[in-house]
Amino acid sequence: MKLSRTRRQLIIGSAVSTAFLALGRHAHAKTREVFVNSWGGPWTAAEKAAYYDPFEAETGIRVTPVNGVSYNKLKAQVSSGSYEFDITECDLDKAIRAVKENLLEVPPPALISDTTLFHGALNSNAVHNVVLGMCPTWRPDRLKGDKPASWADFWDVKRFPGVRAGYRHAPRMLAIALVADGVPLDKLYPLDIDRAFRKLDEIKPHIRVWWAENSQAQQLLRDGEVDMIPMFAARAADLSNQGVPIELSWNGALCVTNMYAVARGAPNIENAWKFIHFVSQPERQAEFCNRLYYSPANPAAFDFIKPEATKWMPTYPENAKNVFYTDSAWESENFDAINERFNQWLAS
Repeated sequence: MKLSRTRRQLIIGSAVSTAFLALGRHAHAKTREVFVNSWGGPWTAAEKAAYYDPFEAETGIRVTPVNGVSYNKLKAQVSSGSYEFDITECDLDKAIRAVKENLLEVPPPALISDTTLFHGALNSNAVHNVVLGMCPTWRPDRLKGDKPASWADFWDVKRFPGVRAGYRHAPRMLAIALVADGVPLDKLYPLDIDRAFRKLDEIKPHIRVWWAENSQAQQLLRDGEVDMIPMFAARAADLSNQGVPIELSWNGALCVTNMYAVARGAPNIENAWKFIHFVSQPERQAEFCNRLYYSPANPAAFDFIKPEATKWMPTYPENAKNVFYTDSAWESENFDAINERFNQWLAS
């Protein structure tokens, strides 16, 4: 008998939940809590409503955020045995690097057997949470005449005058520069680094601020300090919902994946995996994505996401046709060298 998707998901979810309950009965966590290294700001607020509070209500396990995701802190605490957090959020390139440095716990078989997530969502000892899409974004009330529609337009300061901000993330800003220079999306990696820096030289005099934190990017556009900026679409949607005039283009948008991973040797490992399993459920991910318009890792979550939110997501069909995903393995391998050159370039 062929099962429906919903029926099949219920059977799989029940089996996985049973496995996790068995895991909990035979393991003794040191505390009834778990500490999560979160990005902070609206992100952590959305997690609290969608994940932390419901998880505590269901399990009795308290979730405490430790804001400010830091790979260096992850590495330091595993080395020292002194832990600030059990779970870290990270982009996939950092998870790949962390596996190479033996910083992460291996997911339990019960989690690996959960096929409700999309193919590839379990990667490098980490579990995919959401997809983020970065787009050229602007204030339409500040730009006169034609509106930009691509990264090439972001670079075109004659046709589209206005104050710009740049993204202070070396590999990703270089990838954006190559898209602006006409490199096809499926030919980007490995990045032509010299060509990318030549393209960055063109825009550098027109960049007022190089932002590193999402809250800073939002403030720059909200306050009118800049007119155009590379920004994650969900953060642009947040501004739009606040009444700030916002437009963006998905043409050549850069996409990255956010992951959950458990620090090797963390005090609350069993609780950590229970939490990650909980937040992978469709209703939970939908609640998060209804608050911040990122794309969920669980396809069934779209059954619970409001239609107006999906149009801000990189996996929305009309948007997905025009985006590219960063090569996380390449980023992980080359980040340090590119970042050093990028910082020297910024200072020159």
